[in-house]
Amino acid sequence: MSDAIRVFVNATPVELPAGASVRAAIRAHDPALAARAEDGAALVTDARGIALPLESPLGAGAILRVIVRARRGEQDADADA
Repeated sequence: MSDAIRVFVNATPVELPAGASVRAAIRAHDPALAARAEDGAALVTDARGIALPLESPLGAGAILRVIVRARRGEQDADADA
């Protein structure tokens, strides 16, 4: 792959074309996990824990962490809260 970059998704290296998005990286790593991120059931952060939009472009060596959320929204709120 020419002009390829290597990024890391949940500690797994993924080779992508230069300028690829967060979405593309997650999809290349695990399409089911990408679907959860697109539905809002998973949060994507950089190595510092800062949330990233799925359309953000990536640079070589980027580190992404995808965290599956335990709750999706208000309808799942604790009844005793």
